[in-house]
Amino acid sequence: MITLCGDDCSKCPRYLAQTDTELKAVAELWYKVGWRNTVVSVDEIRCNGCSADKKCTYGLVDCTKAHTVDKCSQCVNFPCETIEDMLCRSEKYKKICRKVCTDDEYKQISEAFFNKFENMTKN
Repeated sequence: MITLCGDDCSKCPRYLAQTDTELKAVAELWYKVGWRNTVVSVDEIRCNGCSADKKCTYGLVDCTKAHTVDKCSQCVNFPCETIEDMLCRSEKYKKICRKVCTDDEYKQISEAFFNKFENMTKN
C-alpha cells in the first residue's frame, strides 16, 4: 500500500474515508492544509488508490515507465532531481500541517505522507 511517491495508503485519511461525512472532513482538511483551493465535493476527494490512468502529482508514473522500473528506488538515477523536489515539497507541507492541523490531524497526515523516502526505499 505504498505509492511510488512514498505515501502510505493504509494510513491515508483520504483513502480510508468511506462515508460522505468522512470524505467531507477530508475535503475540508485538504483545503485547510492547502492541497486544494476550495473544499471539493466528496466525489472529487474520494480516492481508490493510484492507477495508470490517474495523473501523478509528481510525474513518477511516466518516469518509472520511461526508465523501465517498477519503483523509483530501482532506478540508477535514484534519488534524482524529481525525487529531491518532491521531498522538498513534502517538507514544506509538513511545516504547514504542523501549524494548521490539530495534533490528531497532524499525526494521521504525518504517518500517511511524511515518511516518503523511508517508504520508497523499503524492499
